[in-house]
Amino acid sequence: MLITTTVLDELTAQAKASQRLRMNLDLRNSPADQSQRMLNALEPGTVMPIHRHQNTSETVVVLRGKVKWLYYNDQGELIDTILVEADGDIRGLSVPMEQWHSIECMESGSVILETKDGPWEALGEEDILS
Repeated sequence: MLITTTVLDELTAQAKASQRLRMNLDLRNSPADQSQRMLNALEPGTVMPIHRHQNTSETVVVLRGKVKWLYYNDQGELIDTILVEADGDIRGLSVPMEQWHSIECMESGSVILETKDGPWEALGEEDILS
């Protein structure tokens, strides 16, 4: 698969039409592929809960647009904010396993590439800060 401007545009249109204001595209070769690779189109106003991944780190690269990456401590207090943008100095980052985090979309049409180790796992109650 080629990740073209057309692919990004189509995914962005789907995100804009979605009630959640985001849409992902699975990049795995098949359901048997035990990795997590996806494009995630985000629009301003999408809500991403503060969460963590207990069994994997997460690597994110901004392909288009601008997002703010937010890190939190165990008490839910904001401890770091990183601006990540396709044309900026910081274009991607790796989130350590078990690090509480969230994301804020800063620009319409933003698309990120996300990768994680192992098969997809739904977040449990213990992995979302309320």
